[in-house]
Amino acid sequence: MALDRFGRKIHYLRISLTDHCNLRCIYCMPEDMTFRPNSEMLQDDEILLLARLFADLGFDKIRLTGGEPTVRANIVEIVRGIAATPGINSISMTTNGVLLAKLAGPLAAAGLERVNVSLDTLDPAKFKRMTRWGKLEDVWKGILAAEQAGLTPLKLNAVVVRGYNEEDTLDLVRLTLDHPWQVRFIEMMPFAGATAIQVQQRVTGAEIQAHIEQALGPMEVANGGELDGEARMLHVPGAKGQVGFISSVSVPFCSSCTRARLTADGLLRTCLLREHEINLLKPLRAGATLEDLRKLLLDAIWEKPWGHGLAEGEIPMNRVMSEIGG
Repeated sequence: MALDRFGRKIHYLRISLTDHCNLRCIYCMPEDMTFRPNSEMLQDDEILLLARLFADLGFDKIRLTGGEPTVRANIVEIVRGIAATPGINSISMTTNGVLLAKLAGPLAAAGLERVNVSLDTLDPAKFKRMTRWGKLEDVWKGILAAEQAGLTPLKLNAVVVRGYNEEDTLDLVRLTLDHPWQVRFIEMMPFAGATAIQVQQRVTGAEIQAHIEQALGPMEVANGGELDGEARMLHVPGAKGQVGFISSVSVPFCSSCTRARLTADGLLRTCLLREHEINLLKPLRAGATLEDLRKLLLDAIWEKPWGHGLAEGEIPMNRVMSEIGG
């Protein structure tokens, strides 16, 4: 079992499969982003070896992220290998959905259970403006394909950016009236690359909720008030789906954090919003034993910080969001 010094059981690993992406969302990275060469990234066998090691330490939940995980070569086989790892009880993915129309079925057959799809607006022009390269219709086809493939409960992640899509939240919420989906509104968190937008154009969860309830009336607490992962869940009375709020900046949930992150270049990051990382790829390629790596992991997890330092003005600047995996 992997415990930190505060007694939290850390059992949820988010693995970034690549820093590459087929979109250039304004709040994530610059349009002229330069990506790392593949030789510096974890290779397929290295990912599966580390997944087994984490599982041996009690990690039972894995989420695959990026960049955009579906652009990773051999993505279906990677999912199949992780899903077959003893001890892993849950495997999910966060994706922009662009390639899901093609991949949802094969991923589900390989063992993927659920997807979170990024969808910041239902307006095609605004979608293009926010993603720079994307087409809303591709993502919508991917969402429907994911539902058809059984990658449910389907969760739609919307990052709200002032001046871009704060008026689009109502249309997204209305999706929950007729669909058993979760629409989750995410506060922007500050990192390198798009820091000015992330800080100056952030819309808080409270603002979003107030805007929704002004138009649709008070929402009701869902899930008995318990968080779904990091999301505080509500629903519009009579709706088939739910509305979630992930307010990492204004209402931190650090005390209940059970996560660690493995970056695409093989570094363990125990707090999303702290710069400290432990290199696992370098010792792995230098011939470290599994016991050596196990000790590195346990020591790093023990030192996991209590929470982020945003309230004190500490912003992690050593990576852009796409290099961490969210």
